Amino acid sequence: MTALLALALLLNPATTGGDDFHDRVTQGRLAEAAATGPAYQKALWAKIGNPMTDALKACIARNAPADKSPFTLVADVGADGRPAHIDVQPATPLATCLASSFVTWTLPAPPRQPAPYPIEIDVSITR
Repeated sequence: MTALLALALLLNPATTGGDDFHDRVTQGRLAEAAATGPAYQKALWAKIGNPMTDALKACIARNAPADKSPFTLVADVGADGRPAHIDVQPATPLATCLASSFVTWTLPAPPRQPAPYPIEIDVSITR
């Protein structure tokens, strides 16, 4: 099984749910072009790329037949690299399963500003 992840890391003010979720994504996309964005994105994916793929495969198996519709995950990353305020939309069983794995990981320490450091990950699964 091959999982293809369409990924984007984004910054934005700490908010959750509804329109705030979408505002978080939009503002994050604008902030992604900041000087620190590309370096953090590279460090993040070097650390979580394989665990993300493994977690998705496990979640697909646990939720068979899994709804593989695209979803978005947002989280705030603390100075210690711990993700918090994780939310997914749409909140399918697969997306929720991935979020439950994501919360246990330690990510690379983010840039100092903004604090906490919000990220956004768009997930698309093929095959």
